[in-house]
Amino acid sequence: MRLIPRKENLLEKFKFNKFFLISLLFLLAVIIEFSLFNKKITESQNEIASLLEERKSILKNFEETKASFEELKNQDQLKRNNELEEEIKNIQETYQKAVSVYEDLLDLKPKLKDTKELDKLFAQILSELSKKDFASAKNSLSTLSEKIKQENAKIVENFTIPQNIPQSNSAPEQGYSRQTVNVEGLGNFMVSIVAANLSSTRVIVDTASDTDCSNNCPVLPLATFVSRNGAYAGINGTYFCPAEYPTCAGKTNSFDLLVMNYKKHYFNSDNNIYSSNPGVIFGENYIRFVSAVSQWGRDTSPNGVLSNFPLLIQNNQVVFGGDEDPKKGSKGGRSFVANKGNTVYIGVVHNATVSESARVLKQLGMENALNLDDGGSTALWSGGYKVGPGRNIANAILFVKK
Repeated sequence: MRLIPRKENLLEKFKFNKFFLISLLFLLAVIIEFSLFNKKITESQNEIASLLEERKSILKNFEETKASFEELKNQDQLKRNNELEEEIKNIQETYQKAVSVYEDLLDLKPKLKDTKELDKLFAQILSELSKKDFASAKNSLSTLSEKIKQENAKIVENFTIPQNIPQSNSAPEQGYSRQTVNVEGLGNFMVSIVAANLSSTRVIVDTASDTDCSNNCPVLPLATFVSRNGAYAGINGTYFCPAEYPTCAGKTNSFDLLVMNYKKHYFNSDNNIYSSNPGVIFGENYIRFVSAVSQWGRDTSPNGVLSNFPLLIQNNQVVFGGDEDPKKGSKGGRSFVANKGNTVYIGVVHNATVSESARVLKQLGMENALNLDDGGSTALWSGGYKVGPGRNIANAILFVKK
């Protein structure tokens, strides 16, 4: 016979199953939650690992930066700046010295036929400068400078006035003359001189350029100035900046002194309005010297106006006795323009300083005299070159028959 469970047993069994099911669901929920938590832990661990790696990289960069900073901090910046300043100073000093010595070498070349040894030494200096060997370059420059001085001294010592040159302390009245002038206390000087009376000669100033020029200006040989104006005599004019001089870069063949050519064009008028440099004015029948061209207006009636320096003689008195310029104090050919009454003189005092040339011209009886350009520009024409030809020049004083 079948036994029928009691109602109480069934109820207890149901209660047990319900409890089991709830417990199972709770356990499952716990497992899921744990799994999610574990996943979050893993993600957090990965994130932490990434942050640690990033921190490691930052620390590494920091250490490298710190090391660079410490290295920079340990360097003597003042010392480095001083070294740079010293190098710049060396460059400037040696460059200026090299330029000065090179221009002295250029001035020597017309007087000395063979300068190969000196040229070779200067090439060595350029090599030393390119290697920044300033000490050697300075020593070599001193050596070259001394050699140039010695060569110039030899030229002065070996200069002799030819025996066939007549001695006379009287200036010629007309035309070209080469004569020996004796100056008490100084000795004998050879003078090449051309005289022209304004009654028969027009004195003009000609320029290679027709208008003001500040760079790459035209220049001409003195012979060309003479021929294109039908002149019978001429001499180089003002100082100008020769193209071969390094210091003339950017202003080659230019001059900044007041000049008016025979075409009535005034050069450098604006920057010479208050000029203290002396000058000479060539009128149709007169010649006038001024101690400063600021004393002269802008009259275009003369045949030429030319400023240069120094003024050598004024009103029969020597007004230049020398200055601190070593070039004026060295021996060489000294070009001049002068007058005695209505007679105009152009010429060259040979182997003289500028102050000596003033004494020589005073001995010749000049009333006024103005120094002109010299050195490699020195040139005198009278039926041919009597001195020169020298380099091409920017302007010239010319004698033209009326």
